[in-house]
Amino acid sequence: MFSFNGKPKQVNFNQNTNNVQTQPLQIGITGGIGVGKSIVCKIFETLGVPIYDADSRAKAIMTTDGILVEQIKKEFGNLAYHTDGALNRTYLAETVFSNAEQLAKLNAMVHPRVGIDYRQWYLAQQAPYVMREAALLYESGAYATCNKVIVVTAPIELRINRVLVRDAHRTRKQVEEIIAKQLPEENKIGRADYIIYNNETQPLLPQVLHLHQQFLTLNTPLQHE
Repeated sequence: MFSFNGKPKQVNFNQNTNNVQTQPLQIGITGGIGVGKSIVCKIFETLGVPIYDADSRAKAIMTTDGILVEQIKKEFGNLAYHTDGALNRTYLAETVFSNAEQLAKLNAMVHPRVGIDYRQWYLAQQAPYVMREAALLYESGAYATCNKVIVVTAPIELRINRVLVRDAHRTRKQVEEIIAKQLPEENKIGRADYIIYNNETQPLLPQVLHLHQQFLTLNTPLQHE
């Protein structure tokens, strides 16, 4: 059994014998809908780990990033936004989200801006390591910036039931369609450095604490460019 005593171990990665300023390790965390990425990240967060939620930030910068807003309006029209500047999700759902080609165009606009937003956030962090949570970590190419990647996994039926409980507006068919469009689970697992099993059989906490201690002792931080 893994043990964890007291507060998280603090490691100073901002100094070394050569007086070279270094960056925190970048740990990516991903997984399909319903695997429970958010709860895993909450545990890491309670251990003092800075978490960048790429999906939430993407939604935010679609209304706050002037460059991105103009790109979206140019491609999809002014109806993509309400008069108060809020995203017109109904319009986008009908014209973009249901169309694979159009969705690919939107993602091609959003992902680079999220990358810039993440970089700005990352450079302001002072911690042994940070986590980048993203459902499309592999699909967007964001995994390439990570030193290590965690994939959270869970049985398909459990995932579907979790989503149906969480999102009362979704039907089982809709959830299955979302899963079908995502990168296959076995593909993500095959590319992962670490796997967390959120299957309600194996406790999450020991798995997280074990990885936390590993990340604190990794001595391969990247240097600032």
